[in-house]
Amino acid sequence: MIKRLMTKNIISRLKSFPAVAILGPRQVGKTTLAKTLSQTYYDLELEQERLRLDIQWNELIKSKEVIILDEAQNYPEIFPRIRSAIDNERKHNGRFLILGSVSPGLMKEISELLTGRIAICELNPFSILEVDGEQDERLWLMGGYPDGGIIKKENFPVWQGNYLELLAMRDLPVWGLNARPPVIKRFFSMLAASHGSIWNASQIGKSLGISYHTVNSYLGYLEQAYLVRRVLPYHANIKKRLVKSPKVYWRDSGLLHTLLHVNITKELLVQPWVGVSWESWIIEQILIFLNISGFSYDGPYYLSTNDGYEIDLIFSLSGITYAIEIKLSSSPDRGDRERIEKAAGMIGADKKVLISKTPDHIENESFVSTNLRDFLTKSLSSYRLNRLVE
Repeated sequence: MIKRLMTKNIISRLKSFPAVAILGPRQVGKTTLAKTLSQTYYDLELEQERLRLDIQWNELIKSKEVIILDEAQNYPEIFPRIRSAIDNERKHNGRFLILGSVSPGLMKEISELLTGRIAICELNPFSILEVDGEQDERLWLMGGYPDGGIIKKENFPVWQGNYLELLAMRDLPVWGLNARPPVIKRFFSMLAASHGSIWNASQIGKSLGISYHTVNSYLGYLEQAYLVRRVLPYHANIKKRLVKSPKVYWRDSGLLHTLLHVNITKELLVQPWVGVSWESWIIEQILIFLNISGFSYDGPYYLSTNDGYEIDLIFSLSGITYAIEIKLSSSPDRGDRERIEKAAGMIGADKKVLISKTPDHIENESFVSTNLRDFLTKSLSSYRLNRLVE
């Protein structure tokens, strides 16, 4: 079993809070991780499990074991009981581990009943630092879902196709997305076709025969389900016209490539959109790492000016603003460095970073040219984030 880097973060939160919620998309490994911490487990998606929990509740809350409550969004009645148990013994931390695929109902229960009593941890698909270095290309092609191919490569892309089908047919409608499954599947495909582009809800709405307000509502549900990410434009007071609409990415590259009917790396590398795919994969890997670290950061943002200057990713960590340009090349040249330094200088970024496939790691006080692994484990090491991969 591949060790999940988020485990240390979850254990730390259990020591500090009565309850911890592990949230994330379906099939990302929440249950497998939780069962390494406790064997007191209840799947609240099943009626018989809800009955078993009800019968055993009074004994459970007296025990010292962490109680795992999986798919908690299916049993909202449990949240008042959790709150009561916590409030009756407020100094007892590490009592409940709540797992859930995000839905409006689940977040409502957590925010209304467990505020101040619960820490929230987001579990993502596998990151580049959770797999062997020889699997980097496979992770990009197949994505990071445990059953999606990174462990058994023969599962890709059949697993992804079934996963998307179930989301459209069952999960998203149950969570409240008011659309017929064929419309949801068309929406998936349109998001894949516009992956990494400036978000245009009106254009997509016209193609689907719905309003742009409805399209934005659909997008919100997919964000809550950890399927897509919206990257906002960076607001800077510079003498240039800036693009002011967000970009939207599929968070998992394996789902994206399945929707775009690409099954092998050889096919991927000749696609006209391959650069955008790689750019978004790098962005997601960086954000996953920041999430694993447990550090708070401002972002993510991007910058695009009317005269062609761009920054693919901007975030601020501990008062340091990073401006990151991503290039699908093994040999970035002087022009690549000059462009990122010029664009980053417009916003006063502290660190200008050029990430490519280069094997070299070049870094000085303000500029870094490196690959993804070295950026995560070397350039961010001053914040001791790399302690999680020791």
